[in-house]
Amino acid sequence: MEQRFPGSNPVAKTMESGSVCIWPRMGPFLLGALQVAPPSKLGLHYLRKMALYVRTRDGCFPILSWPMWRHIACGKLQLTEDLAWLYFETFDLLTSRPPEERLGWAEALSQCSDSKQLEHQRSELFVDTLKFLLFLYIQQLNRVSLRTSLIGEEWPSPRTRSPSPCSERESKNSSRNKNWDDHAHLSFVYSHLGDLLELLVEPGQLSSSGQAIRGSQVSLEAVQGLSLLLEGSANPVKAIHPVHKLLTKAPLQAQAGYSKLSRSFPLQQLLTCLRQNLTVNPFGITACLHSGKKLTWAQQVEGSMKRAKIVRNTHMAPAGSGMLLMSQVFQQTLAKDSDKLTGANIRIHRCSHAFIYLLSPLRSVSVDKCRNCTLVLGPVETSVHIHCCEDVRVVCVAGRVSIGASSRCTVHTLTPTRPLLLPGNTGITLGPFHTHYPNLEDHMGSAGLAVVPNLWDQPLLLGVDGLVPHSFSSPSSTDSSTGCYRLLPPAEFSALVVPFTMEGDTCEVPGGLPPVYQAALAQKEKRIRNMQRIVSDAQLNEEQQSQFQELVTQHFLDWLRDKGHIQELSNLAPQTQPGQGPYNGPSADSDGQAQPGAIDVNEARIRHAVEQTQVSSSYYAIC
Repeated sequence: MEQRFPGSNPVAKTMESGSVCIWPRMGPFLLGALQVAPPSKLGLHYLRKMALYVRTRDGCFPILSWPMWRHIACGKLQLTEDLAWLYFETFDLLTSRPPEERLGWAEALSQCSDSKQLEHQRSELFVDTLKFLLFLYIQQLNRVSLRTSLIGEEWPSPRTRSPSPCSERESKNSSRNKNWDDHAHLSFVYSHLGDLLELLVEPGQLSSSGQAIRGSQVSLEAVQGLSLLLEGSANPVKAIHPVHKLLTKAPLQAQAGYSKLSRSFPLQQLLTCLRQNLTVNPFGITACLHSGKKLTWAQQVEGSMKRAKIVRNTHMAPAGSGMLLMSQVFQQTLAKDSDKLTGANIRIHRCSHAFIYLLSPLRSVSVDKCRNCTLVLGPVETSVHIHCCEDVRVVCVAGRVSIGASSRCTVHTLTPTRPLLLPGNTGITLGPFHTHYPNLEDHMGSAGLAVVPNLWDQPLLLGVDGLVPHSFSSPSSTDSSTGCYRLLPPAEFSALVVPFTMEGDTCEVPGGLPPVYQAALAQKEKRIRNMQRIVSDAQLNEEQQSQFQELVTQHFLDWLRDKGHIQELSNLAPQTQPGQGPYNGPSADSDGQAQPGAIDVNEARIRHAVEQTQVSSSYYAIC
């Protein structure tokens, strides 16, 4: 039976007051704010100029096309075209679209044979102008403030520095992940709400400097743009509504000063009303930790899960706000393909020496401060973000992959967007997606992800001063201009087999492997066949076969220990518990009952997975 974490929920107490509550939506801050300081040209001064420009130019309002944004970004704000497209594409990832529409867009892009056709296709993409302005403004979420640095909130302090090996790198970054921090979202909105509203005011009510004049009004159509960032509900929490719908009905209509005749709000009255009713997101990480449902896995090494915490809110959160938090999983193999994960935002935090398989279509995944872990993910609709990790391997199909402040991490991905490498990375390896499981293609379809285009080998390097110019690496070299990443050499490539039995039709890597990697695998398979033929031709007698088997088995076990695979295999192997038969299935809830869709272990596939890892393991299969 699933359990709730003990203790009261301060968010719930806030929501019991009986008034209408408004809170920052999680999606734009979690998925939309890039985890790097924005360019200075995206500051308030320039965004005010942009707000004035788009309202006075044809083709810019109420929707903004890619050609017009490129003109503004490159011609007015002096951003590079790649950076302009990065922001435009990121905003589009936030936009709710049917999977069929996403797949149609991917097909259209894949048919572009040159840059001219690609630009023509991109010109078909439009965004909501006012929402895009607000999206650009919230990039300030991860801006390092000189004032707060001086009082110690963002500057590394020796008193708070962790003694872990990652501490030096962590000290160079914010001590907390603001993209997940619902209190940071609330503080940001409360502090900057006046600026956000000014970006929505029509040009006739602005001064020459772009600031709102006394008595300014905000139209209802403009306030609808604010629904990108805010939503709310009447208490106790029932139906959730965009903020503009709450403001036009009692009891907030009078408090916000809404006039049905003019269909507008007085700016200052609206600002006061919103600030008085702002609260922490009741479906954010704080509420999830206090009142989320606790999950455990039945198969676990004795004593190794004492500090682990796995909790979700998917039973109560609205679409897009469901989350699963996994923290401090140590020396475990965990796997799940439950519907409870479908569409959830996943945070994997401070895990070590763990193997985690989440084989469901997901909304987003954040991997924070993990070490020596392997993560195999189902299709991720929006983004996979890896932050402050060491020696982590991630295998995923995702709308976007970004990596920041990490070292010696390997990412095997299939993605329609260019991987984003943020500041602070060293020793990053990018490789092609190299695995499959039976439901994978169905899950990709439900997430709106196709096999083409696949830009896994064309990363964008985003530094503190913008994009870093670089030439693309080949699979056999490291990028000479930065040295922070390389493409996986084919000689080091091997396929990954998901070692579980599941229902489904996918039986190969979607889209296949790049030719150079397929050739490397074929060469390894040829060497295995040659090895088998040599052993067969040797015509060993029974005693020689026994000696040979003992020798090869010992070498194979030594290799497993050297590569760290012993733990993974021992966790996957079926175990017999006292008074029970063999237990197959690493995933169950806290009552010990396997859930529908839980994954069963297949020992034959485990052996096959190991065989594919290194040619030397073929000796074990022969014997």
